[in-house]
Amino acid sequence: MLFKVFYQKNFNQVPVREFTETIFVEGESESDVRKKLADRNINIEFVTPVSGAYLDYEQENEDFKVETI
Repeated sequence: MLFKVFYQKNFNQVPVREFTETIFVEGESESDVRKKLADRNINIEFVTPVSGAYLDYEQENEDFKVETI
């Protein structure tokens, strides 16, 4: 399953919408994705599954890329 992860680059940074970045990660569940990203120094705000029309919309973006972990 594909998940969209909203995060801040710095683990100690307070979440601010203007600085939020996103990546797409494949995983079995939200907790699986969080475990895969645990070694990175990022502040994960939110993890949400992506499928159906939402996935189609995201794939139309030229910057769409699934992170390989």
